[in-house]
Amino acid sequence: MELERPAHKSNARRRLLPNRRASETLSFDHAGTDITVTAGQYPEGAIGEIFINAGHANSAIDAIVSDAAIAVSFALQHGADLNAIKAAMKRNSAGEPSSPIGAALDRIEP
Repeated sequence: MELERPAHKSNARRRLLPNRRASETLSFDHAGTDITVTAGQYPEGAIGEIFINAGHANSAIDAIVSDAAIAVSFALQHGADLNAIKAAMKRNSAGEPSSPIGAALDRIEP
């Protein structure tokens, strides 16, 4: 299946982070999986990138959360609101994040 390419280019601009930037790293457990998340910041303190690693390096869950973090980072760099992304994550009946990605985002302060 081949996807159609858009007829025009997007005017959305990606806001790049400086080469040297503040970041914060934290680790936690989600549903028995060790998660490490690092959030990089723009000079004014806004979050502009997220790295997430899970469990054993190069495992399937590690690849999934890493790819999700890349997608979230691109969204943030194109102007998406971190709180809106957090609110869109799937939650259980108690309101807790269902996935390690949602759990990582919940721990990041915008």
